[in-house]
Amino acid sequence: MTKIVIIGAGIVGATIAYELSAIKGLEITLIDEKKPGQGATGAALGILMGIISHKTKGRGWKLRQESLKRYETLLPELESLTGLTIPCNRDGIVLLRSSAEDEENWRKLAQIRQEQGYCLEIWDKETLTQKCPQVASEHLYGAIYSPRDHQINPALLTEALVAAAAIRGVKCQFGLKVENFGKTELHGSNLRQCTQVYSSNGIEESDFLVLSAGIGSTALTETLSHPVEIRPVLGQALQIKLTQPLESSDFKPILTGNDLHILPLAGAEYWIGATVEFMDEKGEIIADTALLEQVYQKAVAFCPSLAAGAIVRTWSGKRPRPEKKSAPIIEYLPGYDNVILATGHYRNGVLLAPATAKIVREMLSDKLGLAEKVC
Repeated sequence: MTKIVIIGAGIVGATIAYELSAIKGLEITLIDEKKPGQGATGAALGILMGIISHKTKGRGWKLRQESLKRYETLLPELESLTGLTIPCNRDGIVLLRSSAEDEENWRKLAQIRQEQGYCLEIWDKETLTQKCPQVASEHLYGAIYSPRDHQINPALLTEALVAAAAIRGVKCQFGLKVENFGKTELHGSNLRQCTQVYSSNGIEESDFLVLSAGIGSTALTETLSHPVEIRPVLGQALQIKLTQPLESSDFKPILTGNDLHILPLAGAEYWIGATVEFMDEKGEIIADTALLEQVYQKAVAFCPSLAAGAIVRTWSGKRPRPEKKSAPIIEYLPGYDNVILATGHYRNGVLLAPATAKIVREMLSDKLGLAEKVC
């Protein structure tokens, strides 16, 4: 058995653990200092902005395309295996537009998506008013509607992934702090191997190590003597409860615009987010309540009826943003031939988790010559 240790049980690490559990010949351990999905995943809104993204080719689009394709089969697969329900809003995304700016670019994108087998609808103001009467459209030009982009509850998805991975034999160890690594030099090369993971629970042998710890990946790579800098970017969000839903029909899409998202939940509740807050000159991030208030006011400007709701919860989380590298980082750690980085997804962890897991699976399969047979 080839021993794989995955550090980080957010959406990315949990997806990797689940996908690798389908390969015979692997003994997989998933480790996290906290409970699953407590880091950036716990604060994510779970919006899958793939088709409505302006990425049309290269790595950026390929990752999105692979993830969207896998999500179509992954959710029913997980629900069948675990018996859990994973809430998913399949009414699409409506991107609100305040002007005719970039009209030609949107039409070109719609044509490209049609050729790729997807759909983007360009709505004028009248169509927006008809489809989404809850939106105050007098100051809007129209909208772009993506019917096949959707939203998934990140915490419940991660819970299902971990449960399914455990059912398929993954050893899950949570509440453990990784303290150090055992390393060996490879004869005849400048490379090392990580052969052991030292945690507060003892020693875990490893033939391959996958680092999916988000912001925590920086400290782990420092311990491995090849630091990869990933900086935190804070995001705040809030939840509002109304006496009745904003929507007058069963059509409840995610609304987005001006870097703001309004997500319908069950009943008459909504998630609103999120801020983008960087570190100060001291390297600290303190949640700015004024910025969260701005997000709330933007949401009310789009949907005035939100002002009648009660704010029942606010929260924040730190997203992992790579420094001097493109997000996400999916590669071997420099200096090692058995340590894989799958981290630094910034604001797209939920969206890109399935594609990331596929790449990691292919990297391991190529290295080990494994036959990818489902257990």
